[in-house]
Amino acid sequence: MSDKIRDLVFGSNISDNDKYYWGYMYDLGRETIVPYLTELGAFEGGNSVIEIGSAEGGVLHAFADKGAVNCIGTDISLPRLEMGRVISKIANLDVEYVSNDIIYEEPQSEWVGKYDLAILRDVIEHLDDTVIALTNIKKVIKKGGFLYVTFPPYNSPYGGHQHTLAGDMLSKLPFIHLLPESIFRNLIQSGRPQDIEEVVRLLDIRLSPEKFKKAALESGYEIFKEDYYLLRPVFKMKFGLPTLKINSIAKSSFVRNFFCMEASYILQVR
Repeated sequence: MSDKIRDLVFGSNISDNDKYYWGYMYDLGRETIVPYLTELGAFEGGNSVIEIGSAEGGVLHAFADKGAVNCIGTDISLPRLEMGRVISKIANLDVEYVSNDIIYEEPQSEWVGKYDLAILRDVIEHLDDTVIALTNIKKVIKKGGFLYVTFPPYNSPYGGHQHTLAGDMLSKLPFIHLLPESIFRNLIQSGRPQDIEEVVRLLDIRLSPEKFKKAALESGYEIFKEDYYLLRPVFKMKFGLPTLKINSIAKSSFVRNFFCMEASYILQVR
């Protein structure tokens, strides 16, 4: 069914830009995330799944295709949620979309204790308070359920998200976010104001694997599995690059922080 869903979406009249963003997230879900979590026993057909920061729902659609139920995608971007609704209808997948801010809003009462699996992919590094976010997400997960989290450590080559800025190519260089703040701010001035604002926010958050693990334990989770990548799984979908896991050398905090381009965790609620 997976190829049929992709064909339905790419054969529709939504924009090429929406097809691109949905497509690489859907492929990441079906080729990497769903098999990975299934193999480790963190997901099986019939599980209820919620994704925080789902955007158009590409990853969530991959779970729905593999038998996930009661699927909900949340985000703060209303246009992306609306596009998710459009794509779900095109693909004939039962996914609900709700606007929710996991930091400043309590989870809806009907979500509490309902989900076997929550997904938080490349979101946690943008949130001002890691503990509050993880604590609020924990409320919606069943006892024994799981939270799957990925993020690029701040000190990694593009952990400052400088690559998201349009304009001067200097802003695309690795590690420039580790320069003195005044120099870095000058280098990113050609970007869009909203993108600059977000990149500057990350200067204050500076999420590292160590900070994340401490927050996870403080929020009442157990760390079920952790993985570290030099080349992220999503790079295969975006750039055709192989995935390269570096768990053996990531025992060094220096390697984890400066050369790991994705930290990946499965947390469990006990």
